[in-house]
Amino acid sequence: MEIKEIKPINFLFFRTEAKVTELANFLTVAKDLYREAVKLDLWVCGPVHWHYFGFTGDFSKPFTLEIALPVDKIAQEYDGPFHFKRTEPFKCASLVHPGDWLSLPNAYAALLSFISTNGLSPLAANRELYINTDFQHPEANWTEVQIGVQ
Repeated sequence: MEIKEIKPINFLFFRTEAKVTELANFLTVAKDLYREAVKLDLWVCGPVHWHYFGFTGDFSKPFTLEIALPVDKIAQEYDGPFHFKRTEPFKCASLVHPGDWLSLPNAYAALLSFISTNGLSPLAANRELYINTDFQHPEANWTEVQIGVQ
């Protein structure tokens, strides 16, 4: 685990309001983002991210979900189904979680404990970076979890 600051990133992204119980409905969005990036002749510059804004741990409450693909540039005058943005720097507590996503809550618990121990406050802004996604062998998943801090 570590505290780090992520430099600004350009993203092609999808945004919606969702609840934790609805997340599986959005798994195919990443494929659509890749298709759009190729159509626009953009370089993909990293793994798919899922960004959670306003999620406080209450599974019954909706939050803002952004599924984002890092790209080399923002397409000017884009008029398509997605959005573009360049993020601000993101200070976070981070860890890499190997294995099945069903155990991701353990990673979040460890990060929240680490944040508290280091005298920081968590923000309601989290990121998951899907470094390796293996739907056939979930034990091979490799996910970086980032919790925004101040």
